[in-house]
Amino acid sequence: MKNVVTFVILALTILVFPLVSAQDVLTVNDDKIHLRFENDRVRVLERILKPGDREKIHSHPSYLIHVVTGGKLRNHSVDGKVTEFEVKPGDVLFRDPTTHWAENIGTSVIDVIVVELKCKE
Repeated sequence: MKNVVTFVILALTILVFPLVSAQDVLTVNDDKIHLRFENDRVRVLERILKPGDREKIHSHPSYLIHVVTGGKLRNHSVDGKVTEFEVKPGDVLFRDPTTHWAENIGTSVIDVIVVELKCKE
């Protein structure tokens, strides 16, 4: 019985800790992300990742990404899914709300504009 309780605690820690510890992207990655504009409907951020840079885990509401300078990224989701992809200058991507972290696995600086959409009640 003690092993089952230990397993359940460990499993909950692995599953819940990333969700609880995820914070606002601007707060936890203030060295890589900069606020460019904010009002009651959107927040506009600029993210610059140098080769080898890694973000800390964070969350976004629904958001758009406009790629200024591209490169190769590895994205880590809280469900354990890891994806690698390349973004090119001029790309525009839409993303649903997520908790994740990304890293620049390429050789170029990646500069993107992130437009987070705020829910209007």
